[in-house]
Amino acid sequence: MKRTAKAHWTGSLKEGKGELATQSEVLNKTNYSFKTRFTGEGKGTNPEELLAAAHAGCFTMAVCFALTEKGLSPESLDTEAILSMEGLDITGIHLSITATVPGITANEFEAITKSAEQNCLISKVLRIPVSSEAHMVS
Repeated sequence: MKRTAKAHWTGSLKEGKGELATQSEVLNKTNYSFKTRFTGEGKGTNPEELLAAAHAGCFTMAVCFALTEKGLSPESLDTEAILSMEGLDITGIHLSITATVPGITANEFEAITKSAEQNCLISKVLRIPVSSEAHMVS
């Protein structure tokens, strides 16, 4: 399975703007820019916000999977991912989950979340090498 996303950019860094699109079309010509990334001005997203959303979703599904494997059915799982940056470096992501799950103790739930924190796909991908290739158009 492969998932794709595309980014298009025009103009200089500070005055330019871009659009993001995903294979599913959930994002389709979604605005992003220097301002939406670094100043919070304007309507649009940014790579760090998208990474936090992906991590929150992946982590929540990993917790749900582990609960389901134990024969439990959560009534609700709500996760907030807080991505921290210092300058241009991502320094961490904190995941905070609030749940209603009948039939499990707080200690059992915490053990499941700690496992999901390390083993959800986005947590794992943050530890892998990245490659790229470049193509010029005349």
